[in-house]
Amino acid sequence: MKRRIGCLHAHYANIEYIEQAFSKVEAELLHFVDPALVYRVSSDDSFSLPDAERKVKEQIEWIAQARVDAILITCTNYVALLQDDQLAVTVPVIKIDEPFFDLVSHREGNQILLFTNPATVEGTMGRLQEYASAIGRRPDIEVRVIPDTFELFMQGNREQYKNVLAASIRELLAADQGKAISVAQLSMTEAARSVSEETGVAIGNPLDALAPYVENALFK
Repeated sequence: MKRRIGCLHAHYANIEYIEQAFSKVEAELLHFVDPALVYRVSSDDSFSLPDAERKVKEQIEWIAQARVDAILITCTNYVALLQDDQLAVTVPVIKIDEPFFDLVSHREGNQILLFTNPATVEGTMGRLQEYASAIGRRPDIEVRVIPDTFELFMQGNREQYKNVLAASIRELLAADQGKAISVAQLSMTEAARSVSEETGVAIGNPLDALAPYVENALFK
């Protein structure tokens, strides 16, 4: 039986990533896109944290009314704002970073976690540490933000964004030999995969473990 998954995105480009990830999964994907929240959180001082949390709650509850079997949140910023105990929905809400957290938490040795959007760092790292602690892990993670790049993605300059990000990852591989590298945001996956194919070095990303995780949640 084909299941219906409602996907909440902060940018239209994420639709393509999710469609690729679920290309072999028996599921119908319904896409809901709202880039305005990310803009307001990062640039509008009058837009408070409770305002942002309330907006995400409204979006999730709206999607749930579309008769979906699960809701997938693909934006780490949205995930960080989500207050699970305040949601009035009965369907599973799947956060894109949970299977990624499992990957990162089980890696041994020093590792670098890359971001391009500074606004997602605090929330993502808080949830990662909480997840790792719950499964008895203490990953050794160094956070690095690649500055002045996320704006390119939000403005639709995806190729330039990918190229700048790929160059930064190559530099890190050369300078920090021996450290595992992962990218924390869905928008960074394309560049990470490109460098990984080019160099033969595995670069962790939020997309690779996602489809098996969702399939297990829906069909097992």
